[in-house]
Amino acid sequence: MLFPVSGVSVNPLVPFAVGFLVSFFTSMAGVSGAFLLLPFQVSFLGYTAPSVSATNQVFNVVAIPSGVYRYLKEGRMLWPLTWAVVIGTLPGVFIGAWVRVVYLPDPQAFKLFAGLVMLYIGWRLLQDIVRRGRTGSGGRMTTVESSRLTVSASSFVRVAFDFGGESYSFSPAIIYAICFLVGIVGGVYGIGGGAIIAPFFVAVVGLPVYTVAGASLMGTLVTSVAGVVFYHVLAHFHPGHSVAPDWMLGMLFGAGGMFGMYMGARTQKYVPAKIIKGMLTLVILSVAGKYILDFF
Repeated sequence: MLFPVSGVSVNPLVPFAVGFLVSFFTSMAGVSGAFLLLPFQVSFLGYTAPSVSATNQVFNVVAIPSGVYRYLKEGRMLWPLTWAVVIGTLPGVFIGAWVRVVYLPDPQAFKLFAGLVMLYIGWRLLQDIVRRGRTGSGGRMTTVESSRLTVSASSFVRVAFDFGGESYSFSPAIIYAICFLVGIVGGVYGIGGGAIIAPFFVAVVGLPVYTVAGASLMGTLVTSVAGVVFYHVLAHFHPGHSVAPDWMLGMLFGAGGMFGMYMGARTQKYVPAKIIKGMLTLVILSVAGKYILDFF
């Protein structure tokens, strides 16, 4: 089947199946899987135009709501963190989309950029796995199935909450600043920023992956909607480039991702956090290495 906007020719079952498989695993860590779909589109489908980033965000818009619904239903949505992600990331996504179209239209330069971003993500996750392995933590949380989030304090200065019998806290001001920078990168890459934010929250801020996932996905959904709209606006100012998303291809990826996202969110509580992060680290570092080597 030919997708006229992107110029991709592929069996429609392929993007559906890839979207399902990727989302099933990555949604457990609060990541939509768009960061893995992009290298698949670039390397396997030959889709290298700037509009591939917008198409990636269409996938997020279609796929993420099912996962968000599951986390809401189970009472594992940390709303103060969710709003911090949305408010901090949204402005950066607009800047990132503009940078992608104006300064990174070349596929080779974009590959290097994507590879470096993914290398950083994988490195942070690997550090966290090694650190927790040395301390004997990071295994299965046996109470997660019945645990619900309880926010004990929420202000611009500090947010504190209880989950799984333990207490956690973070500074919203720091989250805003980090998410703004991440939003720029996410806007360029077409991922909404969730693939960078979720590992950062786990590895740097020290929040449990079981509570980060819902907030990260919700933030990615909101910023992806804004990103798709902005790419459509940019398309009118850059008629010589393929900027607007390929809706048909993006929705096929998204349809598979919708089922995968729901199943992943439902399965997450039964899977040890260390295994979730280990799977992500292996895939991310492999793809990052390939992209960086391809550039040189």
